[in-house]
Amino acid sequence: MIDLYYWPTPNGHKITIFLEECGLPYKVIPVNITKGEQFSEEFLRFSPNNRIPAIVDHDAVVTNKPLSIFESGAILLYLAEKTGKFLSQDLQVRFTTLQWLFWQVAGLGPMAGQNHHFSQFVEQKTLTYAIDRYVRETSRLYGVLNKQLANQEFIAGNYSIADMACYPWIVPHEKQQQNLDDFPHLKQWFLRIQARPAVQRAYDQAKGIKVDQVLTEEAKKILYNQAAKNL
Repeated sequence: MIDLYYWPTPNGHKITIFLEECGLPYKVIPVNITKGEQFSEEFLRFSPNNRIPAIVDHDAVVTNKPLSIFESGAILLYLAEKTGKFLSQDLQVRFTTLQWLFWQVAGLGPMAGQNHHFSQFVEQKTLTYAIDRYVRETSRLYGVLNKQLANQEFIAGNYSIADMACYPWIVPHEKQQQNLDDFPHLKQWFLRIQARPAVQRAYDQAKGIKVDQVLTEEAKKILYNQAAKNL
């Protein structure tokens, strides 16, 4: 059994998609990041960066303890290795997949995340430079992905963890001020993944979790105003 410490964010959805695709038994443990539950002592023991998602795999024991992993990209890589699925053993395909996984982790996620932050949560709309900067960079990254998908159905050829990593960050494209009609290959890829039953089941997991649609000032402080803490 895998315990999945989760909140319905793009990074959280990555892991439920994989788990549903593989049919691995798992238990969702919600971590309400707007209330600071990610800073609990228990959670920080295995997710020291106080971010979701994280997993504890009770079927994999290391030094007499269940294996715990944080960081969504690392979790996807681990689950692919554990199951032997969605990460080819062919050297070229494998590293194409990993390149795009790391592209999402280092590029698409952070840039789209800043896009969300400045365009959705910052009331001072005078910050036009920041908003324009991240909207344009998100658009550039959409273009990169659109080109990669021009001659194939999935990012690395076959459906893989690269697709699972990128798809949840495209779901909120409207909030990112992106029009999928401007990226026709990306749009067709998006619709193919959206139609997968396992992806639909993964997003159903979020329906049972109540998420505040409007962030309070206290929630914003928790999410965006953390500084280093001495241990």
